Amino acid sequence: MAVEIPAIIKPSRLRSRGGLLGECLAEFLGTLVLIAFGCGVVAMAVAALPGSGRAATPTTIFLAAGDWLLITWGWAFAVVFGVYVAGGVSGAHLNPAVTLAMAVRRGFPWAKVLPFWFSQFVGAFAGAALVYLVYHDAIHAYDAAAAGPKVNGHTNATFSIFATFPAPYFHGGVWGPLIDQIVGTALLLMLIAAVLDLRNQAVRANLAPFVVGLVVAAVGMSYGANAGYAINPARDFGPRLLIWSQGWRSLAFPGSVSGSFSHYWWIPVVGPLVGGVIGILVYDLFIGDVLLLRSELAEVPEAGQATQVRTTDEE
Repeated sequence: MAVEIPAIIKPSRLRSRGGLLGECLAEFLGTLVLIAFGCGVVAMAVAALPGSGRAATPTTIFLAAGDWLLITWGWAFAVVFGVYVAGGVSGAHLNPAVTLAMAVRRGFPWAKVLPFWFSQFVGAFAGAALVYLVYHDAIHAYDAAAAGPKVNGHTNATFSIFATFPAPYFHGGVWGPLIDQIVGTALLLMLIAAVLDLRNQAVRANLAPFVVGLVVAAVGMSYGANAGYAINPARDFGPRLLIWSQGWRSLAFPGSVSGSFSHYWWIPVVGPLVGGVIGILVYDLFIGDVLLLRSELAEVPEAGQATQVRTTDEE
């Protein structure tokens, strides 16, 4: 049932939001929603469920694959609802890698790239701040109860609520996590391009956000353990900046744990930007160009076939 919703602000004062400013506000809010649910589900798994007595001990996490599925589905829903919030205004990029890829291959104006990036990073910071506001008691309780190495009283486990880090089997190497981020984001953009391509089997009935959420879940389930599947520079950098300001210090910037990894912060930024462009180029090379050619051939009449001539009356 449709209802008329009056504007909160007088229409005359809303005019400035009709263009780029409105799109940036949508990117900010959509990214905030993305991080609020995404980092929120990790806070549940890492700190809140154990700390509230719903696990074997106050520091018991990740005993089974179900714990990881909770996180991957949580991030999937975070994407779905973030896109539903912002999609009608800005297209809901919510990810600098998506914005860059769309500028490279989909005609998105280059003049909007930096404003969109800024809005996404600020939205991610604000979303992380909201999660920290709600869960800081659980987070500090976990850090106090946990044994093992700590940085300024904080553990790597609570750091993982907000930002990503590589698995120990990379032994602090750069190329493994960097390739992981490139591949994961390339798959993300390739599938986003397929979902949105009206010439392909495009998703209809406003279900595209849901399917994009499924894509994020698939990436997390298939590639998440390597480096936390950031696949989004804003998703990692914004929350990382927030927790650096709240005391995690070297865990966040430069992103170092003695004997495990060092100066890691740039990998979840550069990797997705590179991977996003590769992903959309691969889609266009293998699928998009074929669909374009087929659509052009369908418009060309077969040899010897007369084309219909429209008369003046028909026009």
